[in-house]
Amino acid sequence: MRCVANRLFPALLRFWRDRRGFSQLALSLEADVSTRHLSFLESGRAKPSEEMVLRLASVLGVPLRDRDDLLRAAGFEARLPEARELPPEIDRALTQMTGQHEPYPLVVLSLDGTILRQSRGATALFGRLLAEPSALPARPDIYTLHFDERFLKPAVVGWESLARSMLSRLHHEALQRGGEELRARLDALTALPGVPEQWRAPDLTDTAPTLQVRYAKGAVRAAFLVTATTFVGPRQLPLDEVRIESCFPLDDETRALCEQLSRSA
Repeated sequence: MRCVANRLFPALLRFWRDRRGFSQLALSLEADVSTRHLSFLESGRAKPSEEMVLRLASVLGVPLRDRDDLLRAAGFEARLPEARELPPEIDRALTQMTGQHEPYPLVVLSLDGTILRQSRGATALFGRLLAEPSALPARPDIYTLHFDERFLKPAVVGWESLARSMLSRLHHEALQRGGEELRARLDALTALPGVPEQWRAPDLTDTAPTLQVRYAKGAVRAAFLVTATTFVGPRQLPLDEVRIESCFPLDDETRALCEQLSRSA
């Protein structure tokens, strides 16, 4: 085990340092460790303490799940339980937030965009806009909904602009966090018909904190400002991997539509 750790931790440390664009000197200054010791850690000539692993991970902004990988690679126990469910108090808070946002769309997403729950407003609106409702999978994701011709894509006004922004965000998340789930989602989206080949390359120029999305299908017209909320305080899984996207109407027509759909639901 120690031999494996001696090889794996240096490789992971170099990987995250390169990903974050740190030189050894810059990282040593930020983490308050000598460049010589950091060099020894990366070459495997020195074994890190648990505190050192966590300090370096913090400076490098390593996601929670990957911090545990660093700890294991250095021969230590993982710090975070592999929780599969949200804590009860967070679950109740999400239920309350979802209810208070009615009749407007709100979705709770996992790291790869899978919809974990959604408001009645989201269910009602998406139901009216889907091109082929019968094709909808049991656990859809917000990206495929907007990239697949069978779902919301035909109803999106200015699809290319919205899709490029969504893909830019996903690329940014994948570069920050890594992980098979995000890479698989990117591969699936860029393989869909109508997605330009050049979109496979990351474009990180779109850094806007919000999105605007407009839908049109028949007589249905809707325009929203979309904001994203994440949990930054609690340092535990799976909170680190949950995002809440809330839609706010941009005009009276959208507001009236949502209220009408709510009454008829």
